[in-house]
Order: sequence, then C-alpha cells, then structure tokens
Amino acid sequence: MNKTYNPSKEDWKELIKRPVQKSEDLNSLVRTIFDDIKEKGDQAIKEYTQRFDQISLEEIQVSKGEIEKDSQKVSEELKRAIEVAYTNIFKFHKSQELQVKKIEITEGVICWQESRPIESVGIYIPGGTAPLFSTVLMLGIPAKIAGCQNIILCTPPDENGAIDPAILYTAQLIGIETVFKVGGIQAIGAMTFGTETLPKVYKILGPGNQYVTAAKQVATHYGVAIDMPAGPSELLVIADETCIPAYVAADLLSQAEHGIDSQVIAVINNEETLLKIEKEVNKQLEELPRKEIAKEAIAKSKLIMIEDEKDTLSFVNEYAPEHLIVVTKNDDFYIQNIQNAGSVFIGNYTPESAGDYASGTNHTLPTNGFAKNYSGVNLDTFVKKITFQEITKKGIQKIGQSIEVMAENEGLQAHKNAVTLRLNKVESE
Repeated sequence: MNKTYNPSKEDWKELIKRPVQKSEDLNSLVRTIFDDIKEKGDQAIKEYTQRFDQISLEEIQVSKGEIEKDSQKVSEELKRAIEVAYTNIFKFHKSQELQVKKIEITEGVICWQESRPIESVGIYIPGGTAPLFSTVLMLGIPAKIAGCQNIILCTPPDENGAIDPAILYTAQLIGIETVFKVGGIQAIGAMTFGTETLPKVYKILGPGNQYVTAAKQVATHYGVAIDMPAGPSELLVIADETCIPAYVAADLLSQAEHGIDSQVIAVINNEETLLKIEKEVNKQLEELPRKEIAKEAIAKSKLIMIEDEKDTLSFVNEYAPEHLIVVTKNDDFYIQNIQNAGSVFIGNYTPESAGDYASGTNHTLPTNGFAKNYSGVNLDTFVKKITFQEITKKGIQKIGQSIEVMAENEGLQAHKNAVTLRLNKVESE
C-alpha cells in the first residue's frame, strides 16, 4: 500500500482520487451499445454477450425449470446462512415502512403523504469473478416489501452460460421469477429500452463495475431512474492504537478482493499502528485465494497518517467513502460528526462484511464520492411518495385570501380565479 504521512490539505485532492477510466471513453462505448440494443433487441444482447463474455446464448431468459433445478444444487449449509440473512435484512427494511399521518395544517386543511411502489424495477446482480447472491437479498427484499409488481433480475452468465445456483436459489426464496442471463452494459441497455424478451423497467438498481455504472448514468437520459452511481467497491478505515491491526487488515483486504478497481484506505493517527496494519495486510494477502486480484487493488490503495482528529474527519468527509469503519478511542466524535458515508461500522468487532451479508443493513451503497449526495439503497428506493390534501369550506376561507394575493402578484390570474370562485360561493351561502 502507498504510505503518506501528515499530508497537507493541498494534497488531499490527489489522495481521494479513485482509479477509474475516463468517463468520456466509457460513455462513447455505452451509447454505441445502447443504439444497437434499440435497433436489434435480443440479437444485440446475444452479440455483446458473445463479445464480452465469450458465451453463445440461445435463450437469454432463465426458465422456471432451470431456476428450480439449479436451486437444488445449493448446499443446506449455504441455504441456512442465506435464510438467516434474509430474516435480518427483511426485519430492518420492514421497519422503514412509512406510517401515514394526516396533519391538520390549519382548521379545515388536511395534508398527508403515502407511499406507492414503483411498478417495474430491474435489479442488476454482478457476476464475473464473484457472483453476488447477497445482492439479490439486498435489492429483492425491499422491492418485495415495497410491493413492486414486476421485478426482473439481470446477471451475467458464467463460462458455461449458466447462472450461479446461489443467485437462483436466493431469487426463488424472495419470489423473483423473471431472471435473465445478461450482464454489463448490454443488461442496462436492455432494461432501459426493452427487447422482444426482456421488458423495459422504470428504475434500475444494483452495483457493478465502472462500465455498469456509466451505463446506468446514461440510462437516466432515456427516462429511466437509477438508485445511485454505484461502482467499484471502496472502504476507508479510521484507526488508532486501540484498533486490532489484524482486524483492520482483514477488513481492507475484504474489499480489495472484490476487484482490481476496488480501493481501500486506512487513516491512522500514529506511525506504529500504521506499520502494524501494513505488516498484517502483507501477511494475510499471501493466504487469499483471490490474491492476484487483491494485490492489484492494494497497489492502488493507501495508508495515510493524520494525527489530528478534526483533520481526519475533514479528510473522510471529503473522500465520502462507500464503507467507513471507525475503530478509535473516540468513536463518538466521528459518529456524531461524519457527514458523508454510505454505511458506518463501529468498533473492533463490527467487520464491514457483516453489512455485506447478514447484519440487516443494505450493502448497495454510493461510491466514487457520491455519498455526499446519495443514500444507500433502502425501502424508499423502491417507492414514490405521493402527497394528498383535502380542504373544507372552512379551510378555503382560512387560506384562500393568501392564495389569491400570491397568485395575483405572480401574474397568474387563473390561479387566483380558482380560489375566488370558491370563496364567493362559500360566502354567499
């Protein structure tokens, strides 16, 4: 890892850079693929799957029989683990349901807000080197709780043209029946425009590499909403001498093994702890099955020593990490003052992987600094909020004159008339 000691604030801009491809290059590729999908539909999907995944597909949709058959390949041990995670994630997201509360703003003026599900959503599940069946839980559960009528799942096929059985089992557990063997930019394009087989959706959700992230952002230009720009995984750890270096190193590596474009950073207040963490990273790295992937990510990652707590906090808020772990003697200071982070993990015994799998919180989170203006996925991600109001005769008398005056001063006479007619009627009775 790259070590930096007491960087000046002028150096922060360089330190918070993410290792990503230039967006203009990505956008050009995305638009080319999108245009092909608009024109050729399923044929374009199959062509790009052959080109990028080296798989020739006869059918892009997974049949119900295939889902049933392959789900049975999942071990009982893994099924039990998935079911534990399902229970916890369901409980946490169920608690987020909006309770309708009618407010009498003034006598005769009643307002309230209700949630309505987004009718059609598409969830993207990364495959590649690590098929993320856990993401099926994170997206499928709140979609079901919200009441989304149509949920489609896209995920890239493996080298045999199949979907990982754990992904199919998890989809089946949640009740998602429409699954497609499509990944990357072509999956996002298909959900954006629809094809002969794959339906268009109103909102696309799910993490992915920088290609998927770029495609989701381009999709918004065609009237499709997205959850957030969720790209390559990242983690920042704030630590001091109270941390257990082996735990910090394990957490850093847990994100580094996601992919070569992942980034991990540790901000530490003293050199001795910094060096202990570095030693543990190097030691544990050699034992990982995904060592080569993690090595590339670690080579672009950073160990930074910042002694002052306020400077540390400012740096973290500027970086705006997807995942933030806080392991210090003054955790409360950071918890109370952190402004920009996707999800926060506190103390030596709260690994980031708990949030990835089974603590209950969602692991689909904003990356690349977007934690400054986006939340992670939650129940609200799958609903729209509709406001209602009901005004009685007494109510229109209470606020009517104010509306008339404001409308007249904006030069909107019809707005004023809509109130005046009612007021005149009420006052004549």
